[in-house]
Parts: sequence; C-alpha cells; structure tokens
Amino acid sequence: MRQRTIFCGSLTVVAGLLAMGWSASAGGEKKTGSETQPVTDAQFAQLASASDLAEINLGNIAKKQADSADVKQFAERMVADHTKSSKMLIQIANKKGLTVASQMDAQHQALAAKLVAMKGSEFDRAYMKHMVMDHKKAVALFQSATSSVKDGDLRAFATKTLPIIQEHFKMAQQISGKLTTGGKQGAER
Repeated sequence: MRQRTIFCGSLTVVAGLLAMGWSASAGGEKKTGSETQPVTDAQFAQLASASDLAEINLGNIAKKQADSADVKQFAERMVADHTKSSKMLIQIANKKGLTVASQMDAQHQALAAKLVAMKGSEFDRAYMKHMVMDHKKAVALFQSATSSVKDGDLRAFATKTLPIIQEHFKMAQQISGKLTTGGKQGAER
C-alpha cells in the first residue's frame, strides 16, 4: 500500500534525525538558536507525532505494570497529555497535507516489548529512565520547531506545547531520581 511505503520512508527520516543528535541538543536549560537543529514542517509533524504515539503506548503499559504510585500517576498524565497533543497535531497536519506517524518507531516498539516483560521497581526504573531520555529529545525538537518551522499553525502548536513537554521532562527527572536514590521503589516482583 502506498501509505505504508510513505510511512517506512518517514521512519527512515525519523531514525536519521535521531541519529544526527536530537538527544545531544536538549536539556532543561535555555538554548540559543545555534544549539538546536532546524527542523522542517514535515519533519516536525512526523517526529512529534511519533513521540506522541510512543508516550501514549508506553504510558498505557506503565499504567498496568508500574509499582510506584508516582510512576502510575506520571503514566496517566503521559497518556492524557500526549493524546490531547496528538489530536491537535493530526488536525493541523491533515489541514496542511503533512504525514504523521501511524505507529511507534522500531526503537520504541522494542522498548515496549522489553517493558512488558518487567514488573515492580525494575519496570519503574527502566520506564522512567526512558521517559527522561524521550522528553529530553522532545524538548529539543519542540524548541527547534518554535523557530524553524515555516507554517504558523505548526509553530503555534510547538510554542504552546513546549512548556508541557518541559514540565514532563522535569517530572520524569524528579521521579527517576527518587527511584534511583532510595525513594519509594515498590516491591520487587
């Protein structure tokens, strides 16, 4: 099917952009324009929608598998917030003729399979570690989009959503820190 071919090509673009260093350009601190990589409208739509899908799917797993109340609450927030942003992005993308991701990328599919096999504090630590990494990448992506995408609606979406993604990143860091420094870790299996 033609859509499947387009999607596979899009996954290649997503993987290439991630390999080019999206993870290296994010953090909680302010960035100047020279520290973030520019992103096109099509790249942003594809990457942001893939990120939403990953957070929704991984969050649904965490709602079932997590032991820590903090992790469960975080997962519920991820599903709610990323479902909302996904709907908004899809509306904009459809109006602009942009393609969005229809499933998680291979890296997140593998992570989901790994997480499903985990329970208790082992799951909590692994899930939150990935939430920190994913949101660090997302912050960089949205920061870049606020200045580099051409379409005004997409730029407004990125600008409106960035503070929420930054809040997710901060929450993930805090919860992950508690889990690795002896806070409530929950029962082992």
